Parts: sequence; structure tokens; C-alpha cells
Amino acid sequence: MRKYSDKKIFVLAAAAFVLIMNLGIGSAMAYFTTYATAKGGAKIRLGFTVTTPEEKVVDWMKHISITNTGDYDCYVRVKLFAGAEYQEQLTYTDKSGKWSPGADGYYYYSDIVPAGGSTEELLAGVENIKNAMESTDSQRDFNVIVVQECTRVIYDEQGRPGADWNKISDSNTSTYTGEEGGGRS
Repeated sequence: MRKYSDKKIFVLAAAAFVLIMNLGIGSAMAYFTTYATAKGGAKIRLGFTVTTPEEKVVDWMKHISITNTGDYDCYVRVKLFAGAEYQEQLTYTDKSGKWSPGADGYYYYSDIVPAGGSTEELLAGVENIKNAMESTDSQRDFNVIVVQECTRVIYDEQGRPGADWNKISDSNTSTYTGEEGGGRS
């Protein structure tokens, strides 16, 4: 009979142990599955930095300015392409002194362009293109493509603004088809 009572005590001890463990698991599960609710809310507005090129062609010169139509201040840069025949003859004129050439072929605007603001004008053209086009008997295709990019202003720990051109926000392209007084975007 002694064997039977030892088994009974062992089974009761095991059952008690399982019950105790079960009670601990319940509170642990309650800890990990607890959540809180709240009423009300707040509007979150995620803005964007968007720029739009504005171009006019007057006397075979492209007058380029960039307008920041986005929500944040930004820096802008511009690069022109005219095809292999004319690329080396591209000329830039900056009356404001705020555009400067970079080693990568872009022209960088030195000032921050605020939301709703615009850059000063950058003039671009091809050297002697007017004379070359008017002196030939057959009309040839001539396109000047403007690629402009922007990046949001980033401030460092001292509050100084800077640009990170690895994080480009927007890229717009437009083409000038060589027709006097017009172009397409």
C-alpha cells in the first residue's frame, strides 16, 4: 500500500506544480498582451519638396528659373544637355552671381529657395547657334534639355544649413525644341 500512496503524493505534487505554473503564465501573458486606448487625435501633415522649372527662350537664349512649390525650403541645381554636337558649346550667364558651376557639370544655386520662392535667372545657350542655324540651307534639329534637382535643407548641430545631394527630392526635365520663342516642358 505504501507504493500506492507514494504515487498519489507524487501525482498531487505534480498537479499542484502545474497549477502554480499555469497561474504564473496567465499573469505573464496578461503583461505581454496589455494595450491601452486613447480618444482624440492629432492631424499629421507630411509635406513634400517640389520644384518647378520656368523657362523662356528669347533670342536663342534659355532663361531658366526654378520655383519651389513645395512645403519646405530647399537647395536647387541645374544641368543642361544639348547633344554631342553642341554640348561643348553651351554657355551660361549669371547676372545675379548666385549660380556657380560644380565639378559634376551641374550649376548650383547658392541661396536657399524658400517654399513659394524662386531662384534668380540663369541664362543658357549655345555659342553662335543663331548664326549657325540661320546660315545653313537645311534646318537641323536642336534641343536643349534642362534637368533640375532639389534637396531639402538640412541643419547641423550648430543650426547651419547644408545640402545632401545624395537625397534628391525631385527631378524635372524639360526640352527646348529650337523654335524661337517657345519650348515645351
